[in-house]
Amino acid sequence: MERLPGFRDFYPEPLPSKDAWSADARSYLFDQWRAVARRYGFREYDGPPLEPLELYTAKSGDEIVGQLYNFSDKGERAVAMRPEMTPTLARMIAGHQRNYPKPIKWFAIPQLFRYERQQKGRLREHFQLNADVFGEKDPSVDAELIALLIDTLRALGLTDEDFVVRLSSRNAWQEFFVQRGGTPDRAYAFFQVIDKLEREQEAESARLLQALGFALPDVQEFIRAATPTEELGLILSQLSARGLSPYVKVDYNVIRGLAYYTGPVFEAFDRRGEFRAIAGGGRYDNLVKVLSGGKVDLPALGFGMGDVVLMELLRARARLPEFTAGIDVVCLIEDEARRPQTLRLAQRLRDAGRAVEFSLTAAKPDKQFKRALELKARCTAQIEPDGSVRVRELKARDERRLSVDEFVQSMTQAR
Repeated sequence: MERLPGFRDFYPEPLPSKDAWSADARSYLFDQWRAVARRYGFREYDGPPLEPLELYTAKSGDEIVGQLYNFSDKGERAVAMRPEMTPTLARMIAGHQRNYPKPIKWFAIPQLFRYERQQKGRLREHFQLNADVFGEKDPSVDAELIALLIDTLRALGLTDEDFVVRLSSRNAWQEFFVQRGGTPDRAYAFFQVIDKLEREQEAESARLLQALGFALPDVQEFIRAATPTEELGLILSQLSARGLSPYVKVDYNVIRGLAYYTGPVFEAFDRRGEFRAIAGGGRYDNLVKVLSGGKVDLPALGFGMGDVVLMELLRARARLPEFTAGIDVVCLIEDEARRPQTLRLAQRLRDAGRAVEFSLTAAKPDKQFKRALELKARCTAQIEPDGSVRVRELKARDERRLSVDEFVQSMTQAR
């Protein structure tokens, strides 16, 4: 029986095939995501993978239903597997924001589901880092969030030669739209055309813009000039003060197709242009108000960073570390009469926080030692007839004799 199309199995390394997904790499990625988010003072949250369908249609319209895993449950409720985390978060914030001091800085690592056509960098499920801030309008918070995005990628070994954050503004585009006679009934269609400029044929973009009362050369000149608005200028200034200027540039090609963005928006791309966007986000100051029926009005901003494209990029740039079983000690049992002593030693080492393996059944010494080499253990430990421990460091290839207490103490202090 095979897994469903667009879904993944995650295997411990070494991987059974070149196209298999690594559970070790996923754990490494999650550890880095959590570590950097916590350095920035973000707190972790989570929510249910199944939500009312209305939560997503209220945010994105009925057209999103075709992209969802949705059904009626046994209570005849219209529900959907979560395709994104922001609506769940906005629901949680709207219900309990009074319990938290502002600004609220939260992150999550949800698994998300979308029933859509598979393509490079996009599957029907993925994991994603979501980081969001509620309750602060000042652009300094936008700079803080973009710095978090940059530092998250830097923590994975990527540099300014590997990626760039393209910074834009829905406010700048809105001003462009209004100054050239745009009317509210055409705004959504206009932004959709702008969002697809880099993926659409130029002639088709020109035709669509002309139908809305705009000229493609005017749009192209606005993008080429890349004049920062006041809010973008402040963001750039604060990123420069942190030494992060090489990682960011103003690029009005970015507009973010989702209708709820209201201010600065940004996307991270690899410099070589080989992959889809690594991450994307921006301000969505109206979403909490919409989902709470006008009862709660909080400014908000956030970004999402998916694991599929990011893992492809890390593999392509050879930025993933070597993954092993992480075993500190393999206890060898040459004489079964000493198994009880070995079990006590193994338990003490595990109580001290060390990762320990040993043969659960009688096995030849050379087979046990071969297993230690396969696991890339740090050392082997063998109880001798006199009760001492013979320790062999596998990398240094040296041996020493210690008492059980001395060995446990040395492993307790080891890093």
